Amino acid sequence: MITIGLTGGIGSGKSTVASMFKDLGVPVYDSDQRAKHLMNSSKAIHDQLIELLGEEAFLDGKLNRAFIASKVFNDKNLLAKLNDIVHPVVREDFVAWAKNQNARYVIQETALLFENKSQALYDEVILVTAPKEVRIGRVLARDNTTRAQVEARMDNQLEDKIKLELANFVIENIDLEITKEKVLQIHASILTEH
Repeated sequence: MITIGLTGGIGSGKSTVASMFKDLGVPVYDSDQRAKHLMNSSKAIHDQLIELLGEEAFLDGKLNRAFIASKVFNDKNLLAKLNDIVHPVVREDFVAWAKNQNARYVIQETALLFENKSQALYDEVILVTAPKEVRIGRVLARDNTTRAQVEARMDNQLEDKIKLELANFVIENIDLEITKEKVLQIHASILTEH
């Protein structure tokens, strides 16, 4: 099974690009959604999060995302510890999911692919980019957040200029029609090369 990593900074439009690949019949694993599910359902994650962040990490048995975000986004060390708890479980879940797919290739949509130095786990990596102000505008329109909070999250991600060196394919996601064309080109390229 060919595995493709799909990544990009917050507000770049990873999910939009992932939807375009889904429309082509490519199975896409959404790491963020699965991580949220696993953080609520995995006893191992639950216990480790309470050990790391305290009982407030959960409210009425559900993940207290606002509390966790307030703790980790300005503390790189705590964020790294959180990622060390969650990412191995998500990776295991992805591998099991991929084995059950019937397609030429699968995509794992994951925000911190390069930050976690996990690019070697994929046959190819697609990077989605957009100018910083466009990304900030998208997140402010989408999430109930502040500019300062968006910029704090961006500060925990590598800059695009570093990621550009590491990616196999790059999609600058500004104009949806151009993005669609690029997705079709990459899809054809993956099917031809593998």
